Amino acid sequence: MSTALDAPPLAAGIAAATWSWKGVRAWADRQCAKALSPRSCLRYLHRLGFVWKRPKRLLVKADPAQRAAFVDQYRTLIEAAVARGARIFFVDEAHFRADGDLRGLWVRRGTEALIPSTSPRLGEKVTYYAGVCLETGDVCVVQVEGTCTAKTSVAFLQALREDYTGELIVIWDNAPGHHGPTLREYLATPDLGLQLIALPAYSPDFNAAEELWKWTREEVTANTCFGTATNVAAALWQFFLGLNDRLGEVTQRCRSELQTTAFPATARHPARRERRLQHRERTIQTALAM
Repeated sequence: MSTALDAPPLAAGIAAATWSWKGVRAWADRQCAKALSPRSCLRYLHRLGFVWKRPKRLLVKADPAQRAAFVDQYRTLIEAAVARGARIFFVDEAHFRADGDLRGLWVRRGTEALIPSTSPRLGEKVTYYAGVCLETGDVCVVQVEGTCTAKTSVAFLQALREDYTGELIVIWDNAPGHHGPTLREYLATPDLGLQLIALPAYSPDFNAAEELWKWTREEVTANTCFGTATNVAAALWQFFLGLNDRLGEVTQRCRSELQTTAFPATARHPARRERRLQHRERTIQTALAM
C-alpha cells in the first residue's frame, strides 16, 4: 500500500485526483476485496506517515536558474538599498469580489457550515494596487476603477512617489499593465528617482504583495458576503488604514519565499540589522545626553 500511495491515485486505477480515505478504501476494495471503514482508512494513512497539509502551487513553468539568479540579485539590491537609503516596494494588483472567499471555519459538530450569500454578480468587485516595503512595514494601497493598464500603473507609481521621498525601487511581475509607452514616458521624468525591476516569470511566490492579499482575504473577506462593491471597499479600507499601526506585523506576515530563500531564519536580514544598529546608536546618544 505504501508504494501505491506514493503515486497519484490514477496510477493505481482509482478515479480520484488526490489520495483521501475514500481513495484508500477503493484501493483496499480493488486489491484485497476488503471493505474498510473511514476511520480505518485514516488510520492506515497516519500509520504510513501521511499527514494533512494545505498544498502550495508547484510552479512548473518557473525557471529555477532565473529564480536562483534573482535571489542573488535581490541580496545585492538589499545591500545597495541600505547603503543608499532607498526604499524597496513589492507591488501587485488584486480583485476582491462582493461574495468573498469561502474558507474553513469552526462550527459545532453536526452543524452545517453555511455562509449567507445574496449571490452578487461577478461585476460587484473592487480592484487595488498595493506596494509593500518589508524593511519598514509601510503599505501603499490605491483603488482602481476598471481594469489595470499602463495608465493605472502610472497613477499608482505617482501616488507612491508622492507618499515617499528619496529613491524608490519597485519590484513587480511582467503583467501587460506594467509595460507600454505611457509607462516609459513617465519613467523618463527628470529626477524621478524610481527604478522598476521585474520578477522572474511565473514566480508570484516571490512577491511580498501577494502575501498581503492572502492576509487581507483571511482577515476581511473570508466567509463574508458583502453584497455590493461599495461594502467591500469600505471593509477593506478600514483594514488597510489599520496597517499603519501594525508595521511589525506587516514585515513578518508579508515575508515571501524570496526573503525566506535569500535570508533564511538563521541569518539576519541586513536592512533590519541596520535599523537595529541605528536604533541602538540613537538610544546610546539619548542616554548620554541625559
